[in-house]
This record gives sequence, structure tokens and C-alpha cells, in this order.
Amino acid sequence: MPDKGRAAIYRGLGHPMEIVEYPVPEPEPGAVLVKVRRANICGSDIHIWRGDIDIAAMGAPLPIILGHETVGTVARLGEGVVADSAGEPLAVGDRVVHRIFYTCGHCRACLKGMDPACPLAPIAVYSPCEEYPHFLGAYAEYYYIRPGQKIFKVPDDLTDEMAAPVNCALAQVIYGLERVGFGYGETIAIQGAGGLGICATAVAREMGAEKVIVIDGIEERLELARAFGADEVIDMNELKTPEERFMRVRELTGGWGADVVAELVGYPHVIPEGIDMLGNSGRYLSMGTISLGMTYEADPALLVMGNKSIVGVMLYGPDTLKKALDFLRRAKDKYPFDRVLSRPYALEEINKAFEEQEKGLVTRATIIL
Repeated sequence: MPDKGRAAIYRGLGHPMEIVEYPVPEPEPGAVLVKVRRANICGSDIHIWRGDIDIAAMGAPLPIILGHETVGTVARLGEGVVADSAGEPLAVGDRVVHRIFYTCGHCRACLKGMDPACPLAPIAVYSPCEEYPHFLGAYAEYYYIRPGQKIFKVPDDLTDEMAAPVNCALAQVIYGLERVGFGYGETIAIQGAGGLGICATAVAREMGAEKVIVIDGIEERLELARAFGADEVIDMNELKTPEERFMRVRELTGGWGADVVAELVGYPHVIPEGIDMLGNSGRYLSMGTISLGMTYEADPALLVMGNKSIVGVMLYGPDTLKKALDFLRRAKDKYPFDRVLSRPYALEEINKAFEEQEKGLVTRATIIL
């Protein structure tokens, strides 16, 4: 194994990422060192890179290595690690995915079994890279799995292209739809057909949705949504106003409105429109908007009078990643998961990859290492 590994580091707003080398760490007891095979560009990474999210203001010390949606192989096992988090034997060379965060284990949220709400969890995704063990982000040749961080072996019948989005996009929408209580025979409108939206389309379909409606403004994404089980799509280039889109959702749901609307866009201005699309007793799932300080105007009377609710969900439960892998195995021949990743880039092309995804030229770029 080489003594050093490459990483793309992020120094802050307005700075392009640069390639540096760090010493390859020896894992401590309970830890695992992973050789990264591919790492996707998630929407949250785009928000940070573009400046919508100031992670330094959130407490993340810079520089850091961005990226978390990844698949890799075990390079080194720390003392005591003989199995993954599901008890499957684990050895050097096995392909794995990991939970993208860790938690404190003793706060009120953790003790109540809601560890995705642990205050440590959001900032645990981003850790300083100039300190040992350095490789704490996915845009690098290695990734360091801390002791206690959930890790699961990837089944042999899943490709890297299928497995790479599992630990973010797929796991999060599975957890989110569970949290919002989406059930058999219900209708759902999905705002945004990026990585999360496409995964949510397939998951809602498999959960027994009566109708899945997907809203976006990029034809390539809408076509992909259809391939992943959308019954109807709404093109924002054709229905240009919130009122037109609201009326179309009402029409498609027999005049009632959707039982669930899922915000997977990342922009708060879509939230009032989504709440309007809900029928009475509907639930609004907000997962994409994580940019602090970006707000929207709302009339709370519409929630009260319609008995509507809003559920905010970030991250996912300790068992969700295993559920996501199991979901993929059941659905891999039903949906074109290989089409979710639009184009591969080398690590040295990472700034180009971010630029092209931000412009909408690719649905979800992936870095190959």
C-alpha cells in the first residue's frame, strides 16, 4: 500500500478545490480504512461549493475533504473488526458502504432512539483533514471509518454504480418516507428529480403508491423519473407558475391534493407551493433545504385549517443503510439505477465536475478513483 494518498481539499467559499497528499493512516482498534472506488457529487456538496451553505459558520473547521456518497473496498481493518454492522464477515478487499455520519450516543435524541437528530451528526459529516487521520471525506483515495460508525458489506450482485448512492440519496429517502408515514394507496408529489428525487420515485412506487407525480424543469431528469416509476411528470418549462403546477397536482389527484409532498430541491421558495399541493391531512416532507438563513413566506392558517403537517428530516437511522442495500437487491432489475450517475470524472477534474453538475449538464456526477 502507498505511504500517501491523494485528496481534493476545500478551503472555503470562492476557493477551487485542490489536490494534496496525506499520509495513509493505520486504523485504530474498531476502525476501518477504505480505498475509495467512486464518490458521487451530492446536492449538499453543490450547496457548499456554491456558497449556499457556509460550513465554517456551522462550526466545521477548514480545510476539509467534501463528499460522502461513496463505495469502496476495505484496505485495512483495525484491531477487533471481523464483521460489518449486520454481522457479516468482513475482510480486506470486500466492497463496503458506510453511514455518512456518527453520533455522540448520549444526548437526548440518541437516548430516545432518534440519533439522526443528534447535534453532532450534521457536523460529523465534515471533519478537518489536516489532522490525523486526514481522510474523512469521500473525494480522496481513502476514507477512514471511525470506531462505531455503521459499515455494511455490498452484495456481489450490486455494481458500484448502484451502490454508490446508497448511503445518502437512497437511504435518506427511505428514512424520510418512513418518518412522514407514507403508506400503501397514497399519492405523492416529488419536488425535484435530482438524485434524491429519482430514488424517492422508485421507493414510493415500491411502497405501494397509488400515484407518483414528479416536478422538475430538466427534461433529462423527467425522463429518468418516468423510468423510475413516475405516473405523471410536471415540466416547469410548460407550467411556469406555482398556481399552474398546484392546479395540475389537484387535477391529477381527483381534486383532493397529494397525501404527501416531498421537497427534494434544496430551495425554500418551493415550500409554500408544495404545501398548497397537499390535500387536507396531508404531510409535507422537507429534506432538501439545508441552507441556513434562506427563508420563505408562509401562511400558518393553511396548515391549521387543513390539518396539514410539516416533517423535517435530515440523515437516517442506524438500520436504514441495510434496508437500502436490500431494496436495491430487490429492485435492481426493475429500475435503471445505472442511469442515475451521468458521467464519471477523474479526481483531478473535480472542479469541472462541480461546475457541470451545477449548470445542470449532468444529473449526478461521479468521481472515479
